[in-house]
Amino acid sequence: MKNFLLAIMSAVIITVSGTALAALMTKEQGDAILKELREIKTLLANQQQPRPQIVPPARGMPQNLTVKGDAIHVLGKSTAPLTMVEFTDYQCPFCGRFEATTFPEIKRNYIDTGKLRLIVRDLPLEGLHPYAMKAAQAVHCAADQGKFWAMHDLLFENQNKLDADSLNGYATKNLGLNGATFSKCMADGKHLQEIAGEARYAQSLGITGTPTFIIGKTQGDTVEGRVVVGALPYANFAAVIDEALAKR
Repeated sequence: MKNFLLAIMSAVIITVSGTALAALMTKEQGDAILKELREIKTLLANQQQPRPQIVPPARGMPQNLTVKGDAIHVLGKSTAPLTMVEFTDYQCPFCGRFEATTFPEIKRNYIDTGKLRLIVRDLPLEGLHPYAMKAAQAVHCAADQGKFWAMHDLLFENQNKLDADSLNGYATKNLGLNGATFSKCMADGKHLQEIAGEARYAQSLGITGTPTFIIGKTQGDTVEGRVVVGALPYANFAAVIDEALAKR
């Protein structure tokens, strides 16, 4: 089909460029031919666009998992039929890419419309990202003052600055938190065991990379769904979500 259309385009272009025929062509005929060429170009472009598909996890990773669906900090309506559990690392560049390029559309089309809720779980990969654990602690310490999601978003927007001074600056200057309370929370490692426990839980499921997602039905305190690994394009997430919505 594509070769056939290209042949048509070539023939029309040759015809239009012919001096003798071009002299006999009216303006209306020329406009009609240009219109047809534009339509053919659009058709070819649409044929070349990849269709959204559900990408299977890497070898050794199960396609489906049942995970904990209980959390204090949940984005979305409690009545949402689906839950997306995300295991993340605040210094992970792929997690940052997901937040910047894919998540806004997921939020607009599924979370804001009451179809999906989001739970974020910690998986700081300290061997690769030396600031990841402190960054996770900063999010939880901010949560103690009601700013979990605000700090979550701020750290992903500033992944190149996650040192201690920067974290304190985000807490006090950007979010207006009580500096002494935040600093004590960080110094005491108040949420360190909680974060480490989340990381161990992820590893017990066979999850070793970030970002990793489980998208499926909300069933009490658990979520049973499909595993999605990596900062894939929005279309891939939409395919998984739509399939789960169709099955409920």
